Amino acid sequence: MSTKLFSKYAMQNPEFTILSTRPLPASLLEEAAHKGFHIDCLSFIDTEPILNDEVEVQIKAATAYTTVVFTSMNAVEAVHHYLGQKPGWRIYAIGNTTKLLAEAHLGTIAGTADNAGALADTIISRGEKEVTFFCGDIRRDELPDKLKEAGIELNEVMVYRTIETPHVLDKAYHGILFYSPSAVHAFFNSNSQLPESTDLFAIGTTTAAALNTYTTNRIYVADSPSKEQLVRDAMDYYRNPKQPNE
Repeated sequence: MSTKLFSKYAMQNPEFTILSTRPLPASLLEEAAHKGFHIDCLSFIDTEPILNDEVEVQIKAATAYTTVVFTSMNAVEAVHHYLGQKPGWRIYAIGNTTKLLAEAHLGTIAGTADNAGALADTIISRGEKEVTFFCGDIRRDELPDKLKEAGIELNEVMVYRTIETPHVLDKAYHGILFYSPSAVHAFFNSNSQLPESTDLFAIGTTTAAALNTYTTNRIYVADSPSKEQLVRDAMDYYRNPKQPNE
């Protein structure tokens, strides 16, 4: 069904309208409004932690000094649900948001990278022999495949599920912001075509690759993998147009 959007920071005559496919902080929406941008926020996916005894046993079996990896803040939050204290793990994480959340809830970060392939390379270069990967039900193959090819023993623990929340757009936007491949798939399952003039902004290269499978619209990739940076990159683009980097 069609979804109408409203914002506390709506403007009568905004210079640019942008859709964010996940929620954004109120402070960032207000900042955008002051710069002439109206941003609607509409999630195309939701997640839920897997809460059962089997998952709890698998999480708590990862004892102190276990090497673990997170590629999603949803996995960090799901694992944190089961733990009463920081477990003393060696933690690898993708991106700034997931890194900071893992650091706050679970402990010291051993390594980080901007994407799954680079994170796998970091883990391999550190000489890790066994890794526990806390992931969702539609996790990508790049990181686990690289680790296995390098001879690293991989234990995968599925700790959350991804649920599509479809919406059909009833307005056109100057730009649309995407933060994950799963959100890209959910979006285009409900909206098969976009105006050629709509620019697409991806938080990273894997999200950009997913967009390329659905559309020939212009795609721009954030300078760093954070949702705040993606918003600011989009605003900078419209103020100072440049060529797409994808």
